[in-house]
Amino acid sequence: MPVRVAIPDLVSPSYFPAIAAVEMGFLRDATIELLYPVTKTYEALRSGELDFVGGAAHAALYAFEDWRGCKLLCALAQRMYWFLVVHNKHRPRKGDLSCIRGLRIGAAPGPVDGLKQTLKRAGIEDVQIGPVPGAVGEKASFGLMAARALAEGTIDGFWANGMGAEVALREGVGSVVLDARREGTPETKGYTFPALVCTDRTIKERPELALAAIAAVHAAQQALKDDPGRATAIAAKLFPSQEAGLIAELIRRDTPYYQHGISRRTVESMNDFARQLGLLSKAVPYEEVVWIPPG
Repeated sequence: MPVRVAIPDLVSPSYFPAIAAVEMGFLRDATIELLYPVTKTYEALRSGELDFVGGAAHAALYAFEDWRGCKLLCALAQRMYWFLVVHNKHRPRKGDLSCIRGLRIGAAPGPVDGLKQTLKRAGIEDVQIGPVPGAVGEKASFGLMAARALAEGTIDGFWANGMGAEVALREGVGSVVLDARREGTPETKGYTFPALVCTDRTIKERPELALAAIAAVHAAQQALKDDPGRATAIAAKLFPSQEAGLIAELIRRDTPYYQHGISRRTVESMNDFARQLGLLSKAVPYEEVVWIPPG
């Protein structure tokens, strides 16, 4: 029986270690698929339709109340990983969040939490945050749809992955106001991160599969660190041509964050964020969030 791995945005360098784990053959008998948005992806995991999800770690709480029923296995990369991009007609300046007051900013369910909390901490109000036109259905790649909507003028900015940001920049449409992973505050960086997640049932019934998945992600991260160019051939099978040509460079930039471990501090920061959002009702120990393999 094939092992089903799903991610909510296919064309994202932060989820690419999950793609590479499958496509490089590190996780045997596995398939990779797109299921948007991340809240729906985790619901499919909960219902048993999927074996693993690669997505924003905190968003698992939309489907698994107070972390009951799932575990984080490993990080696909470290830190919150989205970019705030604004159309150049608004004369955006790097680091100046106030430039989005009154603007229409597109963001996906799940990732939008990080943007809203970042703006709240900065005291930025009067921002219209909502869905990106066209970013619906299982074939949606949110970052690319956001870049397209920005170019078409249906939104003034977006909060999305590195690929969406890169496309907007290269097309001369938008500029990055915030790269959360590199330029956010320490608190902001710790809101969430891309993780590989499975159910407690998988761990109980197929612990060897959970171990294999962790090892596969680690191996894929190392392979991409050793040679980011290997991503191009993989992307050529899955991505539009423009994005396939960009992925190796984006991965080269992100390889310092390709670390599969999940620290206690990372979980504390994420859980603090989740409690502020009302997604988590109580303090939950590290061991109830992250699977610690025996031995």
